Amino acid sequence: MILKVSLSKGNKILIFVGAPVQILALFFMLLPIPFERNLQIISFSPISDPLVNPLMGWAPWATLEYSEQPHTLVYADLTWRDFEPQQGFFDFDSFESKNQLDRWRREGKRVVFRFVADVPGDDYHLDIPDWLFEAMNGDGDYYDNDYGKGFSPTYSNPVFIQNHKLAIEALGRRYGNDDFFAYIELGSLGHWGEWHISSELGKFPKENVRELIVTHYVSAFPKTHLLMRRPFSIARILNLGLYNDMTGDPESTSTWLDWIEYGGGFSVTEENDALDPIPDGWQTAPIGGEQAPSISDQVFYRENLKQTLDLLRKSHASFIGPNGPYRLEHGGIFQNGIDQILSVLGYRIYVKQIQMPRWVILKRKIHIQLSFANDGIAPIYYNWPINLYLLDEYGEVITISQIDMDIRKVMPGESYRVSTNVPLTGFKSGSYSLGIAVVDPQTQQPAVQLAMEKNRADMIYEIGVFEFIRVFNMPSE
Repeated sequence: MILKVSLSKGNKILIFVGAPVQILALFFMLLPIPFERNLQIISFSPISDPLVNPLMGWAPWATLEYSEQPHTLVYADLTWRDFEPQQGFFDFDSFESKNQLDRWRREGKRVVFRFVADVPGDDYHLDIPDWLFEAMNGDGDYYDNDYGKGFSPTYSNPVFIQNHKLAIEALGRRYGNDDFFAYIELGSLGHWGEWHISSELGKFPKENVRELIVTHYVSAFPKTHLLMRRPFSIARILNLGLYNDMTGDPESTSTWLDWIEYGGGFSVTEENDALDPIPDGWQTAPIGGEQAPSISDQVFYRENLKQTLDLLRKSHASFIGPNGPYRLEHGGIFQNGIDQILSVLGYRIYVKQIQMPRWVILKRKIHIQLSFANDGIAPIYYNWPINLYLLDEYGEVITISQIDMDIRKVMPGESYRVSTNVPLTGFKSGSYSLGIAVVDPQTQQPAVQLAMEKNRADMIYEIGVFEFIRVFNMPSE
């Protein structure tokens, strides 16, 4: 086949023999395609469907064999008494077996964890080990009040503090090396580890002791997000998250939101400025909590659903548990409310727009510009990688490259723009597409549902098609 091309400058005639695609490509090189004709801009709209995504949503008890509602988190707490029945012996086996941690790790789920020293119950009992009670000379108070019955240790006791540090260090050695324990709700102090005690007890530690307890966790879990029940000053200083165990209760949650917005005093210890305002803390540290036990499912998911959704949005919550809808029939009368809440919680990241060429001729790479958006109420709080996939005409993955970006910065209501290149060296001419996926570091597999229409069965989303034209074996740019 012979192609004659007349050029206006110099009035030259080129005669070339070759395959049609190669000749066409050379012709395009001689008569360049205007940039605006080669540029394609593809936009996407977010979907509103509920998304079951890692690090957010429901967090039912880790002991459950089955949950009616899908989830990616589980909640596990551990009393000091169960963890260290003998001084220096830490019973991981019982804890892990009871809470099915091997199962959850296999299934790619993460843990919300709380270590506790006082859980009110129906009878007088100890939630600290007997040996610790004796070493402290029984320093603390048995109680019987509206919360229940139990024993509140004197948390400022040096023996308590010293051994607490050793216990948390042991937990950190076991669970502090990855993000399997995704969120740790700072317990240890107060009833249920909620950093308060009944007013008649009056021995809750002041700031210096509270902050010492926090440092035990910070040292043991440097890779894990830590959450506090109240925005004490240390939460602002160390950028800690928060949790609200009265989620959905309008009065309690409004008080909790006021603490976050304005700070204030802590009546239990009569400190006037123990709480610091951190209204923007949710942008870098997670918010969680559980469905208030005082609110019925009927009220939470149906009668006051609008109020529930409003409180969650104001809280910028990412997860709810352990109290939640795990026993409510999937598809039952509460499902609409459950789905609406799940559609609000956490992050909802999607590709808002991609700019890329229609044709790539004689180049080693394709250059693209991406714009990400987040239609949720919170970011994702771990910097999971985002991969680009080069796909052939049959949708098979040919190459994988990672985008240089921090997914944690894809904030609600904002656009996050990034430019990147995908290598094309060694590929034949043809039609190719680009896919994108957020990858779980534990499995190294795509794991996040983006808030956009799916076009594949897996978690890879195709976002654009282009033609690659290679001319002979000429060197690429």
